[in-house]
Amino acid sequence: MTIQVGDKIPEGMFTVMGAEGPTGVSTADIFSGKKVVLFAVPGAFTPTCSAAHLPGFVVHVDDIKAKGVDTVACMSVNDVFVMHAWGQSANAEHLMMLADGNATFTEALGLVLDGSGFGMGTRSQRFAMIVDDGVVSLLNVDAGALEASSAEAILAAL
Repeated sequence: MTIQVGDKIPEGMFTVMGAEGPTGVSTADIFSGKKVVLFAVPGAFTPTCSAAHLPGFVVHVDDIKAKGVDTVACMSVNDVFVMHAWGQSANAEHLMMLADGNATFTEALGLVLDGSGFGMGTRSQRFAMIVDDGVVSLLNVDAGALEASSAEAILAAL
C-alpha cells in the first residue's frame, strides 16, 4: 500500500556521509518534531534528476526553509558514496542526501519503481512530500515528467 496524506512516516534508516565516513540516521532523527521536505529521485546522476530535480531544490532551498521547513532532504536508491558524490557535484551542501541503498524505506512507502528495463533494478518513484512531525501533509508523485515533485511545486504548496 502506498503512503497517503495523514499517514505517519514508517520507521527506517538511511545512510549519510558523516565527517568520519558513512553513518546511519533514523527516520525519527530526521522527522520527529520537524517540518521536512523529502524528495526522491529514481537515480543519482541520471538525466532529469541531475539536470532539473536536484538543482531546483539547490536553488530554492533557502526559499523553502524561509517558509518554516527545517530540513530539505533528497533520497535515492543509491549507495551513500554515490549520494555524497552527487551532492558535492551539485553544490547540495544545504540538503540532506539520504541513501536508501537497499530500497527498504522506498518499499515501506510503497513508492517503488521497477527500473529493471533500464538495467537499474529497484528504484524509487519520483516524488516529493512535506512531513510535519512525522506525518505526511502533502504527497506529490510524478507519473512521468518532473512536475508535481519539483522544488517550484513544493514551494508553491508551502
